[in-house]
Amino acid sequence: MTLGKNRRTLVAALIGLAAGLAVSARSGLVSRAEAINLFGGDTSGGGSQTPPPTVTIPDFADLAEHISPTVVNISTTQEVKGGGGNGGPPLGPGGDDDQFREFFGPFEHFFGQPRRPYKAKSLGSGFVIDTAGYILTNNHVVENADEIVVRLLSGKEFKAKVVGRDQKTDIALIEIHGATGLTAVTLGDSDSLRVGQWVVAIGNPFGLENTVTAGIVSAIGRHINQGPYDNFIQTDAAINPGNSGGPLLNTKGEVVGINTAIYSRGGGNIGIGFAIPIALAKEIVPQLKDKGHVTRGWLGVMIQKVTPDIAESLGLTESKGALVADVVKDGPAEEAGLKQGDVIVEYDGKPVNESAELPLLVARTPVGHTVKLKVIRDKKDETFTVKIAELKEEEAQQGGSGTSEDLGLTVQTLTPELAENLGLDRGLKGVVVTQVDPGASAADAGLRRGDVILEVNRTPVKDVAAYRKAVKSSGKGKSLLFLVRRGDNTIFLAVKPSS
Repeated sequence: MTLGKNRRTLVAALIGLAAGLAVSARSGLVSRAEAINLFGGDTSGGGSQTPPPTVTIPDFADLAEHISPTVVNISTTQEVKGGGGNGGPPLGPGGDDDQFREFFGPFEHFFGQPRRPYKAKSLGSGFVIDTAGYILTNNHVVENADEIVVRLLSGKEFKAKVVGRDQKTDIALIEIHGATGLTAVTLGDSDSLRVGQWVVAIGNPFGLENTVTAGIVSAIGRHINQGPYDNFIQTDAAINPGNSGGPLLNTKGEVVGINTAIYSRGGGNIGIGFAIPIALAKEIVPQLKDKGHVTRGWLGVMIQKVTPDIAESLGLTESKGALVADVVKDGPAEEAGLKQGDVIVEYDGKPVNESAELPLLVARTPVGHTVKLKVIRDKKDETFTVKIAELKEEEAQQGGSGTSEDLGLTVQTLTPELAENLGLDRGLKGVVVTQVDPGASAADAGLRRGDVILEVNRTPVKDVAAYRKAVKSSGKGKSLLFLVRRGDNTIFLAVKPSS
């Protein structure tokens, strides 16, 4: 009796299991290809079954294992003149606490406790590029450091010295001695990177040694206003403080970038990190090794962005190129014949679509090299041959621009006495801005009180009468292109009157 009851219970259980699996397969909870057939026969319904697509997920384990020995931890020590009232560092993690510094500052003299020097420490990353002991990192990791210590994956530590560094590109070359068995990275081709490609970052975020993160290339050629040679790789691979100077790698294990910066509101990773293209490092490392600094080409122009309104004012069909706001006296550009108002659209055979592209192209040009510039002048294409000189100090600057709907501007003739009061040449001709109405187009375009308007629509204006005539003749609703003298610089500003 009991045996028969057990048999019936088993059969009922099997039927229930089969029914449940059938419902799951029909509902998509279990794929038909994986459904279990307890009773034999074809579960495919008699038709041919298409296998599910194979999803390949990248596995970076071998890459990380191979590259990790080349990545180093860099710790620096710097003596800071002035610590807490008791001689220690300011409050807060990492020895840096700007939010408390202002709060506690006023009490220092009241309590009579002088601020004493303290040693500030910071952490960064780097990677071996030569088994002789040369390591590449960021300039900001080692700048002003009194002591630099490199820690290898093995745990061994070595004191390092700076061989050369370049503040403008934020790249530094350091060297350690006495290390044996070093492994060097392979430098890849950052110029061939494409948006969407997988990349891996290795470094020491928050001091956590040899942390590996992965992501994709989010963008290339990013300009983030860090200097005249901005050309960053953007990635969503997690990059945090301490990753600076570490490698960004492609799936072949080749270094394609140097992790440098993050965009963050709270100080941590939010998926927007930036790396210096390794192609730029390849160009300057030999100079850092041989000379300790970088020699760059110099064109001798001040440039600014071509906005849509400026393009309209100049009669251009596209808002691209680099607008020459000023030409340095006796510089290469002036000797070649370039003038204010020229728009450089091609440099040495390479197109210049954005003004920010030109400084990097010029900087990369060997001193003494002759290049051809394609320029738009008075709506016509012209070509100039320029011999590039050596950049002695930073000359290229970019002016600002803006647009709006109404002038809202008051001017007066620039007299020799007024020019002298403004610190300008007494012989300068133009009209000085005495008032700018808030919210009007002149203010939005960037005009300021004290600016001297030298030209309107490429026509010199020596007094108020000439200024008014030039403004009136421009045509209703059309943009006005002002050439403005501001301090020692000249810039173009486009102002669009109301219709």
